[in-house]
This record gives sequence, structure tokens and C-alpha cells, in this order.
Amino acid sequence: MGSTRQDQRLQTLVLLRKVRDRIDREYDRPLDVDQLARGVHLSAGYLSRQFKLSFGESPYSYLMTRRIERAMTLLRRADMTVTDVCFAVGFSSLGTFSTRFAELVGVPPRIYRESAAGALEGVPPCLAKQVSRPIRASTTASPIASNGKLVRSREARDAAPA
Repeated sequence: MGSTRQDQRLQTLVLLRKVRDRIDREYDRPLDVDQLARGVHLSAGYLSRQFKLSFGESPYSYLMTRRIERAMTLLRRADMTVTDVCFAVGFSSLGTFSTRFAELVGVPPRIYRESAAGALEGVPPCLAKQVSRPIRASTTASPIASNGKLVRSREARDAAPA
């Protein structure tokens, strides 16, 4: 009986990974939990509970994190307006985008763009992604140090004077 339960858990994990992969691919499109759940033939409630147990955050939170990560990359490039970035990553409202961005990054998109321009120039993309990953602002200090420079790592961000 234990192996049947384990098999079911593994099967659910495969479906959850499909959902996560879909969010990663389609972050710029309108997605909701009901739609994601239908795509893998699960109920929305079950999907949300299992997703959070497996990945540590809800499907909606994961989607917002992906969108903000992509927005951070586009804002560092500085060839798009904040409004263009907002729509390019799947938000339909500039106000919602700015609010979510500030919640995850700790500063509004405009301030981030000004402080991040060129901050990761020359850093390989695989490392840039790690040091610039958004962290919920409510649990960390601002990514902008007292000297006005962008703090580029979690450890440095946590150690930055408030």
C-alpha cells in the first residue's frame, strides 16, 4: 500500500512540474489557477495545496515571481519604458505591476531601473539570475544600500544598513 501512495505522490509531482513549466513558458499570458488546474485535470484547490507543499509558494505567487524576474531583466536593459515592460511580462495594469514589483523587489520599477543600469554588466547570465532574484520585500531590507547603490546578493542585501 505504501508504494501505491508513493506512486500517486510521484504522479502528482509530475503534474505539478508540468504546471510550473507552463508558468515558466507562458508567464506573459493571462493565467489563473483554475486554468492551470484544468490543464492537468486537477481541482484548483488541490493544485494550490500540492504546489505550495512541493515548491514552497502558491502557483499565483510563483507566476508573480517569474513575471517580476523577467521585468527586472528588461528594466536593466534600459531599452524599454516601464509601461512597455509591464505589458511585456503579462500585467494588464501598470499600477498592479508597480505594486507587485515593489512588494517583491523592495523599490518601484523606476527606482530599480535607475539603480540597476549597468550593475550586472559583464556578469554571466547564470550568475546574474541568482544574485538578482526577487525576494519578498516584507522579509528583507531594501535592495538599495544607504549609498544609493543596488545591493546584488541576498547576503549583502540582508547586511545592508536600513
